[in-house]
Amino acid sequence: MPQKLRLLCIDDEEVGLRVRKAVFERAGYEVLTAQNAQTGIELFKTLEFDGVVLDFLIPGANGGDIAAALKDIRPEVPILLLSAYVNLPDNVLRQVDAQVLKGAGPEEMLRQVQAMIENHRSSNGNRNNSHGLG
Repeated sequence: MPQKLRLLCIDDEEVGLRVRKAVFERAGYEVLTAQNAQTGIELFKTLEFDGVVLDFLIPGANGGDIAAALKDIRPEVPILLLSAYVNLPDNVLRQVDAQVLKGAGPEEMLRQVQAMIENHRSSNGNRNNSHGLG
């Protein structure tokens, strides 16, 4: 049986995290969540992920800064940025692999994550991620 793809969702809003976790788990993903940048970065350092879903506005940091920190740790992991803002600065967008407006709905978010991970896997030789467990 193929191993589930693992996502990390970082958002300070608990309700948003719960909704995204439910959407992605129904689609077959394993999902870990973090409600702040520090917890998200620590999880990212210690576990393997196939993708990250990151909110732009998080107290004490913005999504661009968090994405840059994650890319410094593991640049090969694709990051999707969620934002209510339409015109994010180029320096923020350069740090992420995809962007979804928060009002786009769960289907669009799921579609973007699936495409982002598939594009990443095909550009990296479709490697099998062992998730570094065990």
